[in-house]
Amino acid sequence: MKAMIKTCELTKSFGTIVAVDHVEIEVDQNEIFGVVGPDGAGKTTLLRMICGLIEPNRGKVVLFGEESPGDSNRSRLGYMPQRFSLYGDLTVMENINFFGSLYGLKKTTIRQRAEEILRVTNMQEFSSRLAANLSGGMKQKLALTCALITRPEILILDEPTYGVDPESRKEFWKILYRLNKEGVTLMVSTPYMDEAELCHRVAIISQGRVVAVGTPMQLKRGLSHRLLEVRADTRDPRVFEALSELDSCSFYGDRFHIAARDLEAATREINDFLAERRIRLYGIREVAPSMEDVFIALTAADNEVGA
Repeated sequence: MKAMIKTCELTKSFGTIVAVDHVEIEVDQNEIFGVVGPDGAGKTTLLRMICGLIEPNRGKVVLFGEESPGDSNRSRLGYMPQRFSLYGDLTVMENINFFGSLYGLKKTTIRQRAEEILRVTNMQEFSSRLAANLSGGMKQKLALTCALITRPEILILDEPTYGVDPESRKEFWKILYRLNKEGVTLMVSTPYMDEAELCHRVAIISQGRVVAVGTPMQLKRGLSHRLLEVRADTRDPRVFEALSELDSCSFYGDRFHIAARDLEAATREINDFLAERRIRLYGIREVAPSMEDVFIALTAADNEVGA
């Protein structure tokens, strides 16, 4: 499989802050590759270096198998930044024409491609609407349309669904899957763990370092502990903190996910603990880990340092 993107020892510092720390990843042709992590993890800086917008302090980026891609190869790469600069006083089509002209595309080419992309994104009927009057989801679709106007082979998207409603997020990912089916290689950063499940492979990044790379299934199977889901009459996220049989505990609003190596011992300890405090137990069972559980397990040490 051909590597479309490869980073070697990629490092970037801003003063004393190391934003990206010796990152080495490969994105294969026709892959949906996710870069997953919280705000401040280094995702945006990493993507900007890959796009050539920021110079690294150390390391290199190889695109299409070329260490120093020329302008012709750079045009084969599309980039949708986290905060896309739309012109609110221009219509959807005027925005597309403007960004297409920046790449030197002919008006007839822009119009033809725009019609195709607007059809894919279900934006045809909004082509004459001012960008300022679009919903959040439609603004993201317009940003995607502008990024696709050059018909890139690689599309890099920085948190494209951040702040978008759940229904628009689903629709946006359907579009990404369609693009991928048509041969576009996608690299997508996201803070959402449910979106990580949608990627072919995922790099989990914490404090500028890649702590794991693999398919969602591989990362889940790689956990060294098993997981209990506990539902009880308490909303205290730290209620189980002192129990000896627990490796970690996460609270999800109406349930706890508790990691332990010995589930029988952990179950006994939880039952005794709740009974002593007269806290009602609604249910306790073993569950399969989610990507959120994987992320918490892999970044636990960094979270403790940063606390």
